[in-house]
Formats: sequence, structure tokens, C-alpha cells
Amino acid sequence: MDNYGILSLAPALIALVLAFVTRNALFSILIGVLVGVVITGQNVIMGFSGIMQSALGNADFIWVIGIEVFIGIMVALFQKSGAIEAFTAVVAKWHLKARGAQMLAWLLGIFIFFSDYFSPLYVGTVMRGITDKARVSREKLAYICDSTSAPVCTMIPFSSWGIYMAGLLVGLGAIADTNQAMDVVIHMVPYNFYGIFAVLMVGLIALGLIPDYGPMGKAEKRAMEEGKPVADGARPLLSNELEKIKPNEGVKPNLFLNFLMPALIIISVTLGTYIILGSAKTLESFIVAVMYQFVMMLFQKMGTINELIDVAVEGIKSVMSAMLILALAYCINAISQQLGTADYVVGVTENWMTPTVLMVLTFLTCAFISFFTGTSWGVYAIMTPIFVPLAYSVTGGATNAVIYATVAAIMGGGCFGDHCSPLSDTTILSSLASGSDHVDHVKTQLPYAITAAALSAVGFLIVGIMCS
Repeated sequence: MDNYGILSLAPALIALVLAFVTRNALFSILIGVLVGVVITGQNVIMGFSGIMQSALGNADFIWVIGIEVFIGIMVALFQKSGAIEAFTAVVAKWHLKARGAQMLAWLLGIFIFFSDYFSPLYVGTVMRGITDKARVSREKLAYICDSTSAPVCTMIPFSSWGIYMAGLLVGLGAIADTNQAMDVVIHMVPYNFYGIFAVLMVGLIALGLIPDYGPMGKAEKRAMEEGKPVADGARPLLSNELEKIKPNEGVKPNLFLNFLMPALIIISVTLGTYIILGSAKTLESFIVAVMYQFVMMLFQKMGTINELIDVAVEGIKSVMSAMLILALAYCINAISQQLGTADYVVGVTENWMTPTVLMVLTFLTCAFISFFTGTSWGVYAIMTPIFVPLAYSVTGGATNAVIYATVAAIMGGGCFGDHCSPLSDTTILSSLASGSDHVDHVKTQLPYAITAAALSAVGFLIVGIMCS
């Protein structure tokens, strides 16, 4: 049969319900996959084994996993080199005021575009002492860290987020391979209204062009007038995770070689190969950057071969959770294809679905689910195989602005929850690195996030009307 009717929705729906209940995307998607296997009439063990082999035993999945592995290694080597401490020492000499400190944190968050985990840890750790001296509240620093982590990543096609979405898009509609998937991700960037508004708001607020409002205004007034970066009675989240990887004593990092060069390598290789070859060699850029870090650190005597390999292993461990979610995302996509989920949803909605309804509904649905579950990648895994085929049914199979805007709505909606939900890993990391009370961070950031979400919904409505 073409589809299993309403039963074809069961894996996605069960995964969503469990995500709300358990707050665990990994477990929820796994159960969704197993339910899908049962519906097809297969033996649970044999069926799950088969799904894993067909969904994961291919070049596309290995390509995405490879990038995640090298991101983890690169972040760990950054820590080992001591580059962050060196940068902090340089900036401390500038004696920045509140506005300058906020602008520097904003620019750093944008610069660290390749990892939503590394970005808040990096910016918060580097800037905490600087913003404290400038009388900027920890809540404001956490907001800057949070709103320049995931939102920035969603706008960079060659970030881990862009690569992840490209992997989910392969096989949907007219998207046959990773090159076509990357092309869609690149073209969706101008339509990613939430990412654009979220990052732009940080800059405008840092410059003082938009005054602080809501709970953030009170926090900033306290920090400026009373010199208290943290409120009385607050319980700042401070972590010793960054202390696990330390540079060797007596070794001084070079700010350009150890701090800037790895990121510049990634940018130049990915953009250069896309311009020259027409295909961005993203995995290769991360491999080159890590090889550079490894060789340079050996040359600088920042560790022996065995020490640096141990650091690399720790880096891989740090991204293991993301890799597992990615693997199960591919599995739930595969079982949804077997059940004909997309065919069923398209058949039910094709008579009334319009571009206007599709884009706004996609954004709001993903924003709602991601906020209450605290995960974006899990939402992407569940919703992409549903909404993208719907978009193709609206366009008649053509890849055009409707497809790009729908993918952008998924990216932006998932990002909303990831960067402002109290359950989100990046929200927690922002509180940790900034030394902010976690509840205070969520309360002060939420009005800003809702503002960006409202503007985004209007943007998708306008695009939908223009495409109708």
C-alpha cells in the first residue's frame, strides 16, 4: 500500500507526546521508531536492526556524523591550547564600558558560528569578568550568549545545524542527494526570519538603539546602579566542565595561530570550494582545521601526541548525544517513509493547504513543540519529513521559494525553543558559562524571544501571501 493511513502518523505523534512527557528527545524518537516497526508487522528486534542498517549505512549519514566528530575534536583542542585565556587577558586591558562589552560579546557570538555548544561556553567564559567590570548583568550576558549561539548557527549553511538539516532533507520531494539538500539550506537563509531577528535584536539592544524592557530592564538597572551583576538571592549556575581540559603549564598560546586561524580555515575552505567547485567541502574543511590544530599544538609543544589524542577523544565524547539523536532522526525518517507518512498527510491536506497557512503553521508548530520539549534537533527530525513533503505538494514538486521558506520556518521554529526554553541544553550552557541564575536567564530572555517570534510569524505570513 502507498501508506498505512492514520497509523502512518503514529511514530511522529508518539515521539512528540513522549518528548513533552519525558523531556528526552533521544528516548522519545527511539520509541517512535520502534512503534513504526511494529506497525509494519516486523519483528521488533529484526525490524529495528534493518531500519538502522538501511538508514545509517550510507554515505550521507557518515558524512554528517564525520562533521560532528571533528567539531567535537576542534572544541576540545581549543580548550587545550589555552587560547581562550589568552584572549581574555588581552581584552581586559581595553577597560570596556557596558555598551562596548555587550557589543564585543555579540560579535564573538557571531564569530563562533560553527557550534551552538562551543559558542555560549566560549563567549560566556571569555566575557564574564569583562562584563562584570562594565556593570552588565549576568542575565544580559546569558541572553547575548544564548541568542548568538543557535540563532547564528541556523543562518550559516555550513554550521552543524545546516549540515544536520541538509541530512534530514535528503530523499524528501525533489531533494535527491546532499548537494541538492545543501543548496536548499543555502537558499533558505534569507527566509530564516527568526534567526535574523533574534541576532539583530541583540546588536540593537547592545548598541542602546532598542532600550531594555521587561525583567531585563530591571536586571540591567540593578547591575548599573548597584554594581550587582547577580541579583540578591540568585543562585548562579557555575560549572567546572571547562576545567577538565587545561593547557600545559609554561606554554603560551598565540592569539592568531590558536584562536583565529582554525575558524578562518573553516570559513575559507567551505566558501572557497563552493565558489570554485560549486560544492562546499564542509567535512574536508573541519578535517583540515583539526589537522592544523593538532600539528600546530605539537609544534608549540602544547602536548604530546598521546595527550592530544586523549583530548580529541574527550571532544568526541562531548558530541555523542548529538550523534545519537542524529542517528535516530535518520531512523525515524526511514520508518516514516516505509509507512507512507508524507503521502498520507499530503492526501489529507492537499485540498486546503496554501503557502500562507503552511509557512505560519510550520513555524508556530515547531516553535511551540521546541519550547516545551527544549530540543530543536528532535523537532527537526520529527517535523521535517512531514512539512517539507507538504510544501512540495503545494508547489507541484518544484523547488522554489515555498520550499525554502518552509525549511526556514522549521529551522526558526525549532531554534526558538532551543535558545529560550529552560529545558534546552544551550540555554543551560549559557547560564552556566555566564554565571547567571538559570530561572532569571529564562525570565529575562523570554520577552525578547517572543518579540522575535512574533515578527517572524508576520514575515512568513507576508511571504506566504506573496507566494499564493
